[in-house]
Amino acid sequence: MTARLQRFGLARDQLRSALASSAGISPADLDALEHLEAGPLTQRQLGDRLALTSGAITMLVDRLERGGWVRRRPHPTDRRSVLVELSPQAAERTPAALAGFHARITQLAAGVPEPHRQVIAGFLDEAAAAAAEAASRLRRRPPG
Repeated sequence: MTARLQRFGLARDQLRSALASSAGISPADLDALEHLEAGPLTQRQLGDRLALTSGAITMLVDRLERGGWVRRRPHPTDRRSVLVELSPQAAERTPAALAGFHARITQLAAGVPEPHRQVIAGFLDEAAAAAAEAASRLRRRPPG
């Protein structure tokens, strides 16, 4: 089971690499876009998720904004913050191959028998939590 999960992770890494290359962006830029797919974030929130300094996240968002991938807008309740969100053009630029992958994943998920869905969803939630916990530990650890 773990070998299959590892194989899926590696195949997804290959997909992400090919996607970033075909879009003409860096893997870090793609990471930011994936986080923004769930909704707008402040630059600080995005930087925390990507483990980037404030200077590095500003440069990344500047680059994505120049490329037409994201836009900044004022935060509705915090005048000191700016929200970063996907631009309307970002969705239009989704490669057909990625849309096909998403359609195939949706089809596969729909084919899972109802009694198994809760078990699979629980496993995926726990696997995601384990990955997030490991990432958090690695970020807190001093280099070296």
